[in-house]
Amino acid sequence: MIAARIERRLLQGAILLAGCVPVFAGLAGVTTGTGFVGGGGGDALARGVPLESHVRYLSGLLLGIGLAFWAAVPRIEAHGARVRLLAGIVVIGGLARLLGVVVDGPADGPMTAALAMELAVTPALALWQGRVARRWGPVMAASRHSAGLGAAAGAARSPDSVSSGSSSRRDTSV
Repeated sequence: MIAARIERRLLQGAILLAGCVPVFAGLAGVTTGTGFVGGGGGDALARGVPLESHVRYLSGLLLGIGLAFWAAVPRIEAHGARVRLLAGIVVIGGLARLLGVVVDGPADGPMTAALAMELAVTPALALWQGRVARRWGPVMAASRHSAGLGAAAGAARSPDSVSSGSSSRRDTSV
C-alpha cells in the first residue's frame, strides 16, 4: 500500500497535470475564439461576433476551473468540497458535450479526449481526493502528536479544516 504522504503527492501531481488541459485550452479559446476548435477562417463578422464572444466567455470559464483546481493543490487534502464542486461542473459540461454527440453525431479525436477528461478522469480525481483526505487526517494527527502538540493544539490546524477569512468552517468532504 502506498504511504499517505506519497499518495498525496501523486494526487497533487495528477491534479497539476490534469489542470493543464482546462488552463491551456481555456487560454487558447480566449485568445483565438472559434479558431481553437476549428471554427475559424475569415474574420469575426463572417463567423459571427456573438459566437466568437460566447466561445471566448466559455473558454474563460474553462480557464477559471483549471486555475481553481490548481489553487487547491497545496492543501489538496483539505479542499474536498472545492474539488467536488469543480468536478461536478466539469461532469455537467461533459454530459452536455455527450448530448451533442447523440444529437449531432460522433465526436472527433480531440472532442472524444475531452469527453474522457470530463466524464472519467475528473470524477476519478475527485474520488481520489476523498481517499487522500481520509488517509491524511490520521497522518496529520500522528505528526502533531509526535511533535508534542497533542490533540487540543492540533485541532485548529486539522487538514480537513478550511479557513475562509476570519471564520473557520469545517469541510465535510471526508
